Amino acid sequence: MGENSQLMQVINQISSFIWGPPLLILLVGTGIYLTFRLSFLQFSTLPYALKLAFSRKQDKNSEGDISHFQSLMTALAATVGTGNIAGVATAVVIGGPGAVFWMWLSALFGMATKYAEAILAVKYREKASNGEMAGGPMYYLEKGLGQKWLGVIFAIFAAIAAFGIGNTVQSNSVAAVIESNWGINPWITGVVLAVFTGLVILGGIRSIGRTVAFIVPIMALFYVIAGLILIISNASLVPSAIGLIFSDAFTGQAVAGGAIGAVIQYGVARGVFSNEAGLGSAPIAAAAAKTDYPGRQALVSMTQVFIDTIVICSITGISLVMGNLYMGDVTGAALTSATFEFFLGPIGSIIVAIGLIFFAYSTILGWSYYGEKCFVYLFKSNQAIKVYRIVFVLAVVLGAGSSLDLVWGVADIMNGLMAIPNLIGLLGLSGVVIAETHLFLKHMREEKAGQPTIDHSN
Repeated sequence: MGENSQLMQVINQISSFIWGPPLLILLVGTGIYLTFRLSFLQFSTLPYALKLAFSRKQDKNSEGDISHFQSLMTALAATVGTGNIAGVATAVVIGGPGAVFWMWLSALFGMATKYAEAILAVKYREKASNGEMAGGPMYYLEKGLGQKWLGVIFAIFAAIAAFGIGNTVQSNSVAAVIESNWGINPWITGVVLAVFTGLVILGGIRSIGRTVAFIVPIMALFYVIAGLILIISNASLVPSAIGLIFSDAFTGQAVAGGAIGAVIQYGVARGVFSNEAGLGSAPIAAAAAKTDYPGRQALVSMTQVFIDTIVICSITGISLVMGNLYMGDVTGAALTSATFEFFLGPIGSIIVAIGLIFFAYSTILGWSYYGEKCFVYLFKSNQAIKVYRIVFVLAVVLGAGSSLDLVWGVADIMNGLMAIPNLIGLLGLSGVVIAETHLFLKHMREEKAGQPTIDHSN
């Protein structure tokens, strides 16, 4: 028991170091750098990007496996998870209300990072032996930057993270919520969840794309509408809550000792943890999209950060500040649940519980694809895919019924380490991002003028 405690202490120290100021500065700094190089493209093109993502008319003729919308929903499935409910609450408890402001700011710059990741993912993608598209940081690190060893390192970190943050910790969260609300044994939850996971992921990306395209919009709307009802029905509390978020962002008065550094660190860290901008996971889904130009899918991909953080995390954050329960002993998902119950009655905690279950399940589906593509890159074998999928499904059961402190810690470390090779790739290939952006913007002007265009997706 003592050895396990010491090991956890070491892992937590490593995790705190990796997710410390240097990585956060690199993550946000990359977003700021790309924002200026792209002339603030994420703001000027956001309306068009949202229209493109949610348009009924999806590209069906270009090379790829799934539509723009399905690609976005796969990426959202992986990011809209426990971070939106538990992560935001942790940031507010430790960093104070001002952490929400820094979450917003990092997301606005993170949109440029996500755009760059997707443009490179599509440009350097290739067709795997099973006929599906394969792309992501490992491919643009090898084919674009010419550094295969960085691609291998990224794939190893991401594959491990897929079993941790993308699988066992999610099934554990679902099992804990179901047990606390309805008294069902975690192992039973694990088996049921594994069956539903297996039915989807054994069919590959097309099956995942269809499923998340159905689940994600419903679950996101369910949580957003409930949150908006909470906020609107208590509108008199909103101005003071927003005011506190902005004032505390620069004073840190809500944090012990007024540590402004803690406000910034936890706001940025939890924002990145939720939307994954810069970590390199989402471009793996972007690479599967049917698109004529890398830039078109990149615009769709960047809306993921907007939806995840600016919309969903904001609802959680503003609600928590309005409820003013964050100064107590409760944190994580329990705090969000208590806040919703405080405002909406018993139905509030049920809303959070249902939201958490579907958020976590969708994260498992999204990350199953990320991990699979990393295995494809590392082992170049269709047999490896079959083995991976079976083991991934079994891990869902194991995660639901086990104590996962150790897994949480290791997964946190792997998640952070993924970002380092990915950010090296983004900075090293920023010139390619700019060139592809200019090519696509020229194409858009020609499209408006009615001139013929050609496919530039590869």
